[in-house]
Amino acid sequence: MKITKYEHATLVLLIDGQQLVIDPGVFLTPPDFANTTAVVITHSHADHWTDQNLALILEKSPDAVIYAPQDVADTAADATITVVKAGDVATAGPFTLEFFGHEHATIHESVPVPENVGVMVNNEFYYGGDSYTGPGKPVGTLAAPIGAPWLKVGEAIDYVLEVKPQRAFYIHDMTLSAAGKGMASERLQWATEKNGGSYRPLEVGDSLDV
Repeated sequence: MKITKYEHATLVLLIDGQQLVIDPGVFLTPPDFANTTAVVITHSHADHWTDQNLALILEKSPDAVIYAPQDVADTAADATITVVKAGDVATAGPFTLEFFGHEHATIHESVPVPENVGVMVNNEFYYGGDSYTGPGKPVGTLAAPIGAPWLKVGEAIDYVLEVKPQRAFYIHDMTLSAAGKGMASERLQWATEKNGGSYRPLEVGDSLDV
């Protein structure tokens, strides 16, 4: 499985020429969406999905299945959404998807908390969306959040220490300066290596084969 990081929280997973797109949000400069088998949207915030990016995906891959929580389905303009929640399992082409968690991490008591699902792909790759929910089982590769209004770097470190991935890279980085990202990335590297894992910072367009 080849994992490619794009802007902010967007990931593309590739197996045998078929793509799984995760969180195609507003910061994304769209890549080639041909051969997209499925899309996972973790929650309703615009930095994780837009109607425009879903339309671009479906233009190139009209049979792509889109998995998301109910509140995304309630607001999507022209896309059919397969609603998922914690405990659901789905198969799309070469991808087996398991969903975890219930809610977005709290930003502030004044800000509504949307539904959020984390996703594990093929018992190898895990991404929790905007939450610290782990899958409760071994993780080969973790996409670890590094910067957000809801994120404290100490909590992000504890999350990596709890999950104990074999490999990790950062995600959710558009809110940070280059200096801030470097500082936080060093702490996530420490947390990954503390449990014997390897850490690799991925910039936009960088890939990891697992």
